Amino acid sequence: MKKIIITLTLSITYIFGLNAVVSIMPQQEFLKAIGGDKINISLMVKAGDSPHTYEPKPSQMIALSKADIYFAIGVEFEDVWLPKFRDLNSKLTIVDLSDGITKMKMKSEHEDEEHDEDEHHEHHEHSGDDPHIWTSLANIKVMATNIYKTLSQKEPSNQEYFKANLDKYLDSLEKTDKEIRDTLSSIKEDRVFMVFHPSWGYFARDYNLTQLSVEVEGKKPKPRELVHLIKEAKEMRVRAIFTQPEFSDTLSKVIAKELHIPVVKVSPLAKDCSANLLHIAQTIAKSK
Repeated sequence: MKKIIITLTLSITYIFGLNAVVSIMPQQEFLKAIGGDKINISLMVKAGDSPHTYEPKPSQMIALSKADIYFAIGVEFEDVWLPKFRDLNSKLTIVDLSDGITKMKMKSEHEDEEHDEDEHHEHHEHSGDDPHIWTSLANIKVMATNIYKTLSQKEPSNQEYFKANLDKYLDSLEKTDKEIRDTLSSIKEDRVFMVFHPSWGYFARDYNLTQLSVEVEGKKPKPRELVHLIKEAKEMRVRAIFTQPEFSDTLSKVIAKELHIPVVKVSPLAKDCSANLLHIAQTIAKSK
């Protein structure tokens, strides 16, 4: 009975407008801003879930079977599941929102730290390109434009509507960018912040900041690496340490106590990217 109710609900929801699926919450913001009431949005990775190990639920597979577009963003679970989604729905258009974005490389090891030779050849999570492209307002502008182009191709009759929404959204991103730059303008030196998981590299790049990561390639530092990391953080006069709700903050608290800096919990998967990035900038600016 429950499955019947789910199926009927999805059928009613998908009568009007384009049916789109996104991987993570930030994409909901982008898509809703451009598509407005002309699009129905289904989210794969809910709050509290990890895009690294996520597996879709049966109700989500039903939604995918009825979807017109899947907006991919490059998170880990897509590598395994996108081909399966395409097999499930042959009419599904898969759009790579990262098209036009130059991805950064993830840091491969703690700087200046010796490693056993065999460790260099191990495969770790997040080796290679940094997937967290949505932590940059500049990248979000590219993704918003990609969304506009896709929706306009799917529904040419609503192109002006989508364009008006795009212009409004890009303007709001410009305002947030200016506010972040103004917030950080008071910091002339020590533009360094520490993170547990290296999710904010694009944000750091955009605003001439340095992200110092505790975790590298999905691995916590060994004791000797931790000593080196704390020493490095002291020398660089790190201003704050950011940790995600999805990870334990025990080690972050130990480091923060040594450095006399605040621990701030903030998730890169939060829905409102603009508010998230501004919050980080404000925290860095007022720290120490």
